[in-house]
Amino acid sequence: MVWSIRFLVLLLACVLPALVESRVRHYKFNVVLRNKTKLCSSKPIVTVNGKFPGPTLYAREDDNVLVKVTNHVKYNVSIHWHGIRQLRTGWSDGPAYITQCPIPPGQSYVYNFTITGQRGTLLWHAHINWLRATVHGALVILPKRGVPYPFPAPHKEVNVVLGEWWKSDTETVINQALKSGIAPNVSDAHTINGHPGVVPNCSSEGGFTLPVESGKTYLLRIINAALNEELFFKIAGHNLTIVEVDATYVKPFKTDTIVIAPGQTTNALVTANQNSGKYMMAASPFMDSPIAVDNLTATATLHYTGTLASTPTTLTSPPPQNATQVANSFINSLKALNSNKFPAKVPLKIDHNLLFTVGLGINPCPSCKAGNGSRVVASVNNVTFVMPTTALLQAHFFNKSGVFTTDFPGNPPMAFNYSGGPPANSSLATTNGTRLYRLAYNSTVQLVLQDTGTIAPENHPIHLHGYNFFSVGRGVGNYNPKTDPKKFNLVDPVERNTANVPSGGWTAIRFIADNPGVWFMHCHLEVHTTWGLKMAFLVDNGKGPNQSLLPPPKDLPKC
Repeated sequence: MVWSIRFLVLLLACVLPALVESRVRHYKFNVVLRNKTKLCSSKPIVTVNGKFPGPTLYAREDDNVLVKVTNHVKYNVSIHWHGIRQLRTGWSDGPAYITQCPIPPGQSYVYNFTITGQRGTLLWHAHINWLRATVHGALVILPKRGVPYPFPAPHKEVNVVLGEWWKSDTETVINQALKSGIAPNVSDAHTINGHPGVVPNCSSEGGFTLPVESGKTYLLRIINAALNEELFFKIAGHNLTIVEVDATYVKPFKTDTIVIAPGQTTNALVTANQNSGKYMMAASPFMDSPIAVDNLTATATLHYTGTLASTPTTLTSPPPQNATQVANSFINSLKALNSNKFPAKVPLKIDHNLLFTVGLGINPCPSCKAGNGSRVVASVNNVTFVMPTTALLQAHFFNKSGVFTTDFPGNPPMAFNYSGGPPANSSLATTNGTRLYRLAYNSTVQLVLQDTGTIAPENHPIHLHGYNFFSVGRGVGNYNPKTDPKKFNLVDPVERNTANVPSGGWTAIRFIADNPGVWFMHCHLEVHTTWGLKMAFLVDNGKGPNQSLLPPPKDLPKC
C-alpha cells in the first residue's frame, strides 16, 4: 500500500509539470537592435531576441500563451499574432492604434491569449510602420496531445520563412516615399530563413540548407513574411503535397509550385524520393501587373544525407513573374478538408451583403515635389483610412467619442467598370476618414472584395483580424451579383485569414461575426496599408459575459 502511494506520488510529480506546460506557455520577446550582414553590406535592424527571422513560438491547441514584449529600441512597437482568433481578447491582437496603443521605448506589455479551436502554422510580426520587415517569426500550433494529423506523420517538421531584404533602413525607405508622394523602392533581395542564397557580385552570401534522408517525408511549414510581394516557391525535382493553409486543413493535392501572399502560410509534405544529391529551393516574385518588384530569386538547398558538398546542385527555373495561370491553378485547387472532425461550417443565410472595392487613387499633396503636387493613396470603397491617435478598441470599450464613426459604406459610393480604367468624368481622389462598419454579434457576412483598375489593376492579399473566413468564390472582371453567386462553392471552400484578390478581379468571402471587438482588415502588401487600404469592423457584444469583450489588462500601453 505504501509502495503504491509512493508510486502514485512519483507518477503525479512527473505528469503534472507536463500537464501544466501544455496549458500555459511563457515567452519573452526582447525587441533589440542587431547588426546583420546581407548582400555584402551590414546594417542595424530591429529584431526579437537578436534573431532574423525571430524565434519560433510553439504552442498546442487550447494552450494559454503569455508573451512579455519589452521594447529596447527607439521606435514604438506592437506585435500581431497573425491568424490567432483572439476570442474576446482583442487587447492582445496587436495592430497599433487599432486594438492597443504601441509599446513605447523602455516599456513592456504582456500579450495574453488562448488558442481555441486552432492548430497549424501561423506567424507573428510587428504591426506598426514597416518594422515587420525584420520583426517576424513562425507561430506553430501543434494539435492537442494524442491527436494525430489528418495526413501521414512526417519524419521531421521544418519552418521555411520567406522574406525581403533592403540594404537601406526600411523606415527611411517608406518615410522618403511618403514625403515624395511616390512608391517606395523595392527590396534588394528575397530571403529563405533569412538568407538570399546565391546572389550576383557577393560570393560570401550563403543560403539555407535543409538536410534530408532518402525515403523520408518532411513537413514544410512555409510562411510568407515579406512586406510587399507575393511569392512562388518550388523545389527542383520534387512535388509538394499541400495539406494546410492559414492553419486550416485542406484536401491534399500535389503540385510542383505554390503561390503564397504576405501573411499567408502553407504546409506541404515533401518526400526525399529522388536520386541522392543537392536540389535547389527557389522563392521568386509573382506580379501580373505592370508594377515594379524585386526580381531576384532567393535560393536554398535540399541536401540528401551523404551527398558531397562539391556535388553540383540540380537547378529549377522559377515561373515567369506574371504566371497568372500557375497562381490560379494553385489557388483554385484549395478545398477545405471538410471531414467529420474538421467540417466546413459555411454560413448559408446572410445578414450583411457587402461589396468593397480595393485599389489605388491620387490625392493632392502640395509638398510632394516628386509626385508633382500629388501622392499615391489606397482605399476601400474610396475611403482612405486615417489612423487614429488613440486605439479604436479602447475608444469603443470606454465609449470615447470623436475617435471614429460607424458609417463605413457597405457598397462603393458609385458604380462603374471597376476592373477597367477610372470612372468617366471623375477624379482619382479618395475621401479620408476613420470609419468602421458595425456588426451585431453572430450576424453573418458575405463580403465581395473587388479590385479596381483606377490606377492599375493589382493583386491584393486582404487580411481580416480576429476571424477565419471561407473563400466561396473568385473571378476575373467585375463581380456580377446575379450570376456569380450561382457558382459559389458552399460545400468545401478553403478557410483562410488572408484572401487572394486577383488583379482586375474579385473574391467573395463569408464569416460569422462571433468575436466581439474592433477588428482590422487591410491589404497585407505593407505599402498599400501605409497608403490607406484598410478599415475595421466593430462587432458588438452578444448576450452575457461569454459573448462579451473582456476588460483591458492593467499593463495595456497608453497613447
